[in-house]
Amino acid sequence: MRMLAIASLTAAAMAPFASPALAAAGTVGRAGGEGLAAHRAVYDLSLKDASERSGISGMVGRMVYEFAGSACEGYTVSFRFVTEIATGDDSRVTDQQTTTFEDIRNRTFRFVTRSFVNQALDHEIRGSAEAAGDVLSVKIEQPDALALDIAPAHFPTSHMLEMIAKARDGERFYESRIYDGSDDGDEAMITTTILGEKQSAEGTDTEAQKAGDLADDAFWPVSMSYFEESAEGDGLPVYSIAFKLYENGVTRDLTMDYGDFVLEGRLAQLDMYESEPCKD
Repeated sequence: MRMLAIASLTAAAMAPFASPALAAAGTVGRAGGEGLAAHRAVYDLSLKDASERSGISGMVGRMVYEFAGSACEGYTVSFRFVTEIATGDDSRVTDQQTTTFEDIRNRTFRFVTRSFVNQALDHEIRGSAEAAGDVLSVKIEQPDALALDIAPAHFPTSHMLEMIAKARDGERFYESRIYDGSDDGDEAMITTTILGEKQSAEGTDTEAQKAGDLADDAFWPVSMSYFEESAEGDGLPVYSIAFKLYENGVTRDLTMDYGDFVLEGRLAQLDMYESEPCKD
């Protein structure tokens, strides 16, 4: 099993958290307000389950991402995912670092991802995409120059914006497409999303206290499955993720299912930042 694939899959699964809210004007707010909250979230990762086929005997890690910006200036995300993966007598440390910028107004997206194994650079991909008419124009700069057009898809911020808008409207199931530059950056993925009824934390939900001022706020339970665009019929998803989503885009209580293994991500720290509202 290629160890780095775990980091790549998890980064892709987390891509929607890097941004949210379609009708938002860009002001930061708590749940119930307009806009997305600029914040830094830290998650402790642990192995929940693994099949014999995975070859994984243990896994621990930490995931950190920072979200900042506004609808008028664009949204920036810095994401880092580090894990130590044990497979029998072997153990490796993978470190994936991703930075993205999304301009919702001009419908452009830039990304760079560097992946390390045992501190040595294993892979780097850098590129951009722009929505132009009825196509998505993709340009890859590294590792090899590539230009291609694919079918229209949401970028991560607008994808999450769509999710929050549908949750607010009471929609419970929908299908969409997302392009986040993951893997080789040359294709989008199909997503199916199930949105539960809004609910409040129970007394036994100890993780809620890590959410600070959001601890008592209501959230939506969300379940998403990602499928390859070329998949046919009722094929299995590449991965699935479940989480609790606040109305300002903050997420917690993650479960990431890759088929042969399942990871849990528990919110360990949440820092909320102020952000300037749009001026026009």
